[in-house]
Amino acid sequence: MDGRALLLNASFQPLQVISWQKALQLFFSGKVEIVESSDQEIRSVTMTIRMPRVIRLIKYLPPDPRKHMVRFNRNNVFLRDHHACQYCGQKPGAQRLTLDHVIPVVKGGPKSWENIVSACRPCNLRKGGRTPEEAGMRLRTTPRQPVWLPFLGIHFDLTDMPDYLRILVQTYTGDSDSG
Repeated sequence: MDGRALLLNASFQPLQVISWQKALQLFFSGKVEIVESSDQEIRSVTMTIRMPRVIRLIKYLPPDPRKHMVRFNRNNVFLRDHHACQYCGQKPGAQRLTLDHVIPVVKGGPKSWENIVSACRPCNLRKGGRTPEEAGMRLRTTPRQPVWLPFLGIHFDLTDMPDYLRILVQTYTGDSDSG
Protein backbone atom coordinates (compact mmCIF):
# COMPACT_ATOMS: atom_id res chain seq x y z
CA MET A 1 0.00 0.00 0.00
CA ASP A 2 1.75 3.16 -1.19
CA GLY A 3 -0.28 6.24 -0.39
CA ARG A 4 0.66 9.78 0.33
CA ALA A 5 -1.32 12.63 1.83
CA LEU A 6 -1.10 16.37 1.29
CA LEU A 7 -0.62 18.20 4.59
CA LEU A 8 -2.21 21.65 4.69
CA ASN A 9 -1.71 24.34 7.28
CA ALA A 10 -4.80 25.51 9.19
CA SER A 11 -4.99 28.30 6.58
CA PHE A 12 -5.20 25.64 3.81
CA GLN A 13 -1.70 26.51 2.59
CA PRO A 14 0.10 23.37 1.34
CA LEU A 15 3.00 22.41 3.62
CA GLN A 16 4.27 19.04 2.45
CA VAL A 17 3.42 15.58 1.23
CA ILE A 18 3.60 12.90 3.92
CA SER A 19 3.00 9.15 4.13
CA TRP A 20 -0.48 7.84 4.90
CA GLN A 21 0.94 6.31 8.10
CA LYS A 22 2.12 9.72 9.34
CA ALA A 23 -1.24 11.22 8.28
CA LEU A 24 -3.11 8.68 10.42
CA GLN A 25 -0.71 9.25 13.31
CA LEU A 26 -1.46 12.98 13.21
CA PHE A 27 -5.20 12.30 12.89
CA PHE A 28 -5.39 9.94 15.87
CA SER A 29 -3.32 12.34 17.99
CA GLY A 30 -5.92 15.05 17.27
CA LYS A 31 -3.54 17.37 15.40
CA VAL A 32 -5.25 17.26 11.99
CA GLU A 33 -8.62 16.80 10.38
CA ILE A 34 -9.13 14.70 7.27
CA VAL A 35 -10.28 16.92 4.41
CA GLU A 36 -10.36 14.31 1.64
CA SER A 37 -10.03 10.53 1.68
CA SER A 38 -9.45 7.99 -1.06
CA ASP A 39 -11.62 4.95 -1.72
CA GLN A 40 -8.83 2.70 -0.47
CA GLU A 41 -9.47 1.35 3.03
CA ILE A 42 -7.06 0.70 5.87
CA ARG A 43 -8.23 -2.07 8.17
CA SER A 44 -7.28 -3.07 11.67
CA VAL A 45 -8.79 -5.69 13.95
CA THR A 46 -11.30 -3.23 15.42
CA MET A 47 -11.86 -0.60 12.73
CA THR A 48 -11.76 0.40 9.08
CA ILE A 49 -10.83 3.88 7.88
CA ARG A 50 -10.46 5.32 4.40
CA MET A 51 -6.91 6.36 3.48
CA PRO A 52 -6.46 10.11 3.91
CA ARG A 53 -5.44 12.06 0.79
CA VAL A 54 -5.62 15.62 2.16
CA ILE A 55 -5.30 16.57 5.82
CA ARG A 56 -5.33 19.97 7.52
CA LEU A 57 -3.65 21.03 10.75
CA ILE A 58 -6.07 22.07 13.49
CA LYS A 59 -3.68 24.76 14.80
CA TYR A 60 -1.89 27.21 12.50
CA LEU A 61 1.81 26.47 12.14
CA PRO A 62 3.82 29.67 11.53
CA PRO A 63 6.41 29.33 8.76
CA ASP A 64 9.93 28.49 9.88
CA PRO A 65 12.36 30.98 8.29
CA ARG A 66 15.17 28.39 8.42
CA LYS A 67 13.21 26.16 6.04
CA HIS A 68 13.50 28.85 3.38
CA MET A 69 17.28 29.03 3.63
CA VAL A 70 19.16 27.31 0.86
CA ARG A 71 21.25 24.43 2.20
CA PHE A 72 24.96 24.64 1.62
CA ASN A 73 25.92 21.65 -0.52
CA ARG A 74 27.70 20.81 -3.76
CA ASN A 75 24.60 20.75 -5.97
CA ASN A 76 23.29 24.06 -4.64
CA VAL A 77 26.67 25.74 -5.24
CA PHE A 78 26.51 24.48 -8.84
CA LEU A 79 22.94 25.79 -9.16
CA ARG A 80 23.92 29.18 -7.75
CA ASP A 81 26.81 29.37 -10.22
CA HIS A 82 24.66 28.15 -13.14
CA HIS A 83 26.89 25.06 -13.57
CA ALA A 84 29.64 27.30 -14.92
CA CYS A 85 33.28 27.70 -13.93
CA GLN A 86 33.57 30.97 -12.05
CA TYR A 87 37.02 31.59 -13.54
CA CYS A 88 36.74 30.81 -17.26
CA GLY A 89 32.95 30.67 -17.69
CA GLN A 90 32.89 27.22 -19.34
CA LYS A 91 30.03 24.83 -18.56
CA PRO A 92 31.66 21.39 -18.53
CA GLY A 93 28.72 19.70 -16.75
CA ALA A 94 28.27 18.75 -13.11
CA GLN A 95 30.45 15.63 -13.48
CA ARG A 96 33.47 17.73 -14.47
CA LEU A 97 32.92 20.67 -12.12
CA THR A 98 34.76 20.94 -8.82
CA LEU A 99 34.37 23.14 -5.78
CA ASP A 100 37.11 25.69 -5.21
CA HIS A 101 37.89 27.61 -2.04
CA VAL A 102 38.46 31.22 -3.11
CA ILE A 103 40.68 31.70 -0.06
CA PRO A 104 42.32 28.27 0.39
CA VAL A 105 41.75 26.33 3.60
CA VAL A 106 45.51 26.42 4.33
CA LYS A 107 45.22 30.22 4.40
CA GLY A 108 42.23 30.18 6.76
CA GLY A 109 39.48 30.14 4.14
CA PRO A 110 36.14 28.97 5.57
CA LYS A 111 33.75 26.42 4.11
CA SER A 112 30.98 28.89 3.35
CA TRP A 113 28.80 30.25 0.54
CA GLU A 114 31.02 33.33 0.35
CA ASN A 115 34.26 31.34 -0.09
CA ILE A 116 33.33 28.40 -2.35
CA VAL A 117 32.67 28.57 -6.09
CA SER A 118 32.24 26.17 -9.01
CA ALA A 119 35.40 25.65 -11.03
CA CYS A 120 36.37 23.42 -13.93
CA ARG A 121 39.24 21.05 -13.20
CA PRO A 122 41.85 22.90 -15.30
CA CYS A 123 41.10 26.23 -13.56
CA ASN A 124 41.07 24.61 -10.13
CA LEU A 125 44.47 22.99 -10.81
CA ARG A 126 45.87 26.24 -12.22
CA LYS A 127 44.75 28.18 -9.15
CA GLY A 128 46.05 25.52 -6.74
CA GLY A 129 46.45 26.60 -3.11
CA ARG A 130 46.58 30.30 -3.96
CA THR A 131 44.06 33.11 -3.91
CA PRO A 132 42.72 34.21 -7.31
CA GLU A 133 44.88 37.35 -7.14
CA GLU A 134 48.03 35.32 -6.44
CA ALA A 135 47.19 33.00 -9.35
CA GLY A 136 46.43 35.90 -11.70
CA MET A 137 42.81 34.76 -12.07
CA ARG A 138 39.59 36.71 -11.73
CA LEU A 139 36.22 35.56 -10.41
CA ARG A 140 33.30 36.23 -12.76
CA THR A 141 30.88 36.81 -9.87
CA THR A 142 31.24 37.46 -6.17
CA PRO A 143 30.11 34.36 -4.28
CA ARG A 144 27.15 35.00 -1.97
CA GLN A 145 24.64 32.93 -0.06
CA PRO A 146 21.56 32.65 -2.28
CA VAL A 147 18.23 33.88 -0.95
CA TRP A 148 16.19 31.78 -3.38
CA LEU A 149 15.36 28.11 -3.50
CA PRO A 150 16.19 26.27 -6.72
CA PHE A 151 13.12 25.85 -8.93
CA LEU A 152 11.62 22.40 -8.85
CA GLY A 153 9.18 21.51 -11.60
CA ILE A 154 6.21 19.87 -9.93
CA HIS A 155 3.40 18.62 -12.12
CA PHE A 156 -0.07 18.40 -10.63
CA ASP A 157 -2.62 16.23 -12.38
CA LEU A 158 -5.64 18.42 -11.73
CA THR A 159 -8.06 15.99 -13.35
CA ASP A 160 -7.74 13.53 -10.44
CA MET A 161 -8.32 16.11 -7.71
CA PRO A 162 -11.54 17.09 -6.00
CA ASP A 163 -12.92 20.45 -7.21
CA TYR A 164 -12.13 22.36 -4.02
CA LEU A 165 -8.52 21.12 -4.07
CA ARG A 166 -8.17 21.85 -7.79
CA ILE A 167 -9.27 25.46 -7.12
CA LEU A 168 -6.82 25.69 -4.20
CA VAL A 169 -3.89 24.47 -6.32
CA GLN A 170 -4.85 26.76 -9.22
CA THR A 171 -5.03 29.72 -6.85
CA TYR A 172 -1.72 28.81 -5.20
CA THR A 173 0.15 28.25 -8.48
CA GLY A 174 -1.66 30.85 -10.61
CA ASP A 175 -2.51 28.13 -13.16
CA SER A 176 -6.05 28.59 -14.45
CA ASP A 177 -5.78 26.61 -17.71
CA SER A 178 -4.99 23.16 -16.23
CA GLY A 179 -7.47 20.40 -15.67
